[in-house]
Amino acid sequence: MGYVGLPLAMLFSQAGLRVTGFDIDPAKVRQLNAGQSYIHRIPPQQIQAALVSGFHATDNFSEIAALDAVLLCVPTPLNDNRTPDMSFIIATAQSIAPHLHAGQLVVLESTTYPGTTEEVLAPIIEAHPTNPLRIVRNGDNNSTGILLAYSPEREDPGNTQIDRRDVPKVIGGMEPHAAQAAEALYSAVFCSVVQVSTPATAEMTKLLENIYRCVNIALVNELKLLSERMGIDIWEVIAAASTKPFGFQPFYPGPGLGGHCIPIDPFYLSWKAKEFDFATRFIELAGEINEAMPNHVVQTVVSALNRRGKALNGARILVLGIAYKRDVDDLRESPALTIITKLQHDGALVDYNDPYFPTVGQGRRYSLNMHSVPLNHLADYDCVLIVTDHSTYNYQQIVEDANLVVDSRNATRGLTSQKIIRC
Repeated sequence: MGYVGLPLAMLFSQAGLRVTGFDIDPAKVRQLNAGQSYIHRIPPQQIQAALVSGFHATDNFSEIAALDAVLLCVPTPLNDNRTPDMSFIIATAQSIAPHLHAGQLVVLESTTYPGTTEEVLAPIIEAHPTNPLRIVRNGDNNSTGILLAYSPEREDPGNTQIDRRDVPKVIGGMEPHAAQAAEALYSAVFCSVVQVSTPATAEMTKLLENIYRCVNIALVNELKLLSERMGIDIWEVIAAASTKPFGFQPFYPGPGLGGHCIPIDPFYLSWKAKEFDFATRFIELAGEINEAMPNHVVQTVVSALNRRGKALNGARILVLGIAYKRDVDDLRESPALTIITKLQHDGALVDYNDPYFPTVGQGRRYSLNMHSVPLNHLADYDCVLIVTDHSTYNYQQIVEDANLVVDSRNATRGLTSQKIIRC
């Protein structure tokens, strides 16, 4: 019941289906059953309405036996060596397998490499020692068994312009019965369902969508670095190019990539490509460029302080925004975490402010244990660094009160001040 599973559960509940929300975290289960929300974009009223309609949360795997469909929305992070971490999918498959029964539809929604559904998920279900079940495959004479499919999530946190149900749902079944069952299920809540031939095709579809963004963001990040050296405003360039009514889609530079998908998905495909003796050079180069952006931000802070006779070591720096994206309560892979860690490593005294995160503790790749500070003492800091451009910030007031502002998001566009350094 995370950033993907909870919104999906609410969609099905609103459509009148009886929904069980499963999570291994008992605290989340208690909050949901009490009508409380821990995700900003899901208001408590939505959960309370779902409870009235029959929704309930549980951490009891045995309840899976009573369900018609099981949708898996578990994390698929990268290991420290940038290889896919399948542990959550494997553990989930092993935990649900004893409780599955013939005729159930099982759909994997987690972003992953092509082949995961057939090569990882299916064998675990079929080989479980206490409840071995057959996966229905092409060529079978009947559909008695588990119907297995893949359908990638297409969440866009912070997007208030497009309703979730209006985002077409891609599905790929192991065989026609599974595809038909998945289409019937998702058609209950999505306005459009796009059926593709196999789970691997659907898995590759998700990767293409996010690699497309990753590569184009890398391109504009590289052009930003070049434009800085040439004395050209890349934001003005993008605005002018965006007037072309065909053949151009604007992408915007920033301090690095965040979120669960774009920083991770390219490496999933690069890893899988090695199995086929194929080097994804274009994709890997884009990943390298984007991963280097936090260093560029830190170096901009260093240069800006130096020009004012101040070293980074011992400097007081306030980071504005640590979410990976504007107006969301999502820290996953946020470049702010990397930037803060690098600044602290070099001796800076760092605070942060983010209206969505009163505190930040430990994660897979960071350990900060910090609290959000108020914005009423900006003059006490040597530098205010804008990493996430939340719409709640009054940027004009921030520039007026601060001694120095380094802006990695062009949040101060339209403002003119010697205090502002854009990077």
